[in-house]
Amino acid sequence: MELSAAHGWYAAGTLIIILTMLLRRVVVLPALAGTFLVTSIYSGSLVTGFQAIFNANLVAAGELFNIFLIIAFMVALLRSLRDLGADRSMMRPMGRMMVNGHLSFFLLAGMTYVLSLFFWPTPAVPLIGALLLPSAVRAGLPPIGGAVAIAIAGQGMALSSDYVMRVAPTLSAKSGGLDPAQVADQALILSLVTGAVALLIAYGMLHKRIGKREGLPESVFSWEEPDRNRKADGSPWRKPFAVLVPSSLLAVMAYMVYSKVSGTGTLEGEGGAALIGGVAAMLLMAATLAHNRRQAVNRIAEHLVEGFLFAFRTMGPVIPIAGYFFLGSGDFSGAILNIDQGPPFLFDLVRAGQTLIPESGVLTVFGVLVIGMITGLDGSGFSGLPLTGGLAGSLVGPGIDPTTLAAIGQMGSIWTGGGTIVAWSSLVAVAGFAGVSVTELVRRNFFPVVVGLLVSTLVALLIW
Repeated sequence: MELSAAHGWYAAGTLIIILTMLLRRVVVLPALAGTFLVTSIYSGSLVTGFQAIFNANLVAAGELFNIFLIIAFMVALLRSLRDLGADRSMMRPMGRMMVNGHLSFFLLAGMTYVLSLFFWPTPAVPLIGALLLPSAVRAGLPPIGGAVAIAIAGQGMALSSDYVMRVAPTLSAKSGGLDPAQVADQALILSLVTGAVALLIAYGMLHKRIGKREGLPESVFSWEEPDRNRKADGSPWRKPFAVLVPSSLLAVMAYMVYSKVSGTGTLEGEGGAALIGGVAAMLLMAATLAHNRRQAVNRIAEHLVEGFLFAFRTMGPVIPIAGYFFLGSGDFSGAILNIDQGPPFLFDLVRAGQTLIPESGVLTVFGVLVIGMITGLDGSGFSGLPLTGGLAGSLVGPGIDPTTLAAIGQMGSIWTGGGTIVAWSSLVAVAGFAGVSVTELVRRNFFPVVVGLLVSTLVALLIW
């Protein structure tokens, strides 16, 4: 296989992006610059290079816009529930069940997992921190224990599989030419293994401190998200929607599982996310009308704007990064370069270097895990998924399943950068609501999470 100068620049750009992540810097600038240099050198035209920057972002946005939609609808739904006060009502029954610190640890983790699976951790953490964490601490769970449970279950276990909204599996699969549904299924299993191991180890490390009632941090008592609609807590629709919304979403989840097991329905790929998004939109309309029929037309627009703003703040920087790694795939490079058949830069580089790599499935899977963890050091967890997904799609060999590699890379990236073991991630919010040091929280999470990742990677080797 003959490699061109453009291949060399693509390799250099990839290394620069990884180095930038290691330095905890945003990688949008090197991704855009790399796209321009590679396409200009390959085509021999600066005009094509300028066009390719736009085309790469356009292709990435087109491929990933379904992600923005599902995030927007789910966040808008949560905002509409806040208007009714139904978000608080959903949480109160769990607070009454926290009778001791030991039970509270696992109840807090369980509720965080379920809520984060449907709404993502970032919108869910304020709700959990304000309503469930005080009950858990009063029952005898140390604040650091509550923070550990929330981080591992939400930012780790729920976000790393992202099984309902399927943002992460889609990012992992697209650049590697893989099936998002298959990546999601394997990622779900690996996330549960990682989370179970991490939670059990963390609980063992905290066991002796549970029950000593160290006191509730002032930050939890005093925190309250300013919202002019909090006066709506007395709405007669508060309790009905507190039951309707979780019941509807769990019913959809059950139907998705049934559809997959029975082989009926059309929920493979993006079908499941579309179903969740459609149900969320209907619940959003119903909740907005229940809050104020006269203002519903304007209020639902405000909720959707908030949802899209959240989606673009969270996922916007991923688009130029995904565009660069889409350029490495022959499925997308043609559209970026405005030619019929584009070169698969990343795939060519991996194939050319495979002769130098020992043919060992163990080394390959742990190598992808390490690369995923490195890309997660930027504190995002999502920006590295196009890279790990692209590598997984190109590292095809005897006994190596690219879908498994993509899921393993996804585990490494999100468990690291999604908010469990780097202090400059959304872990800061968890520490803030718990009133603990983020550095202490990182230290408490590090060993359980790393052991969990190693165990889940071994499980992947054994079953796939």
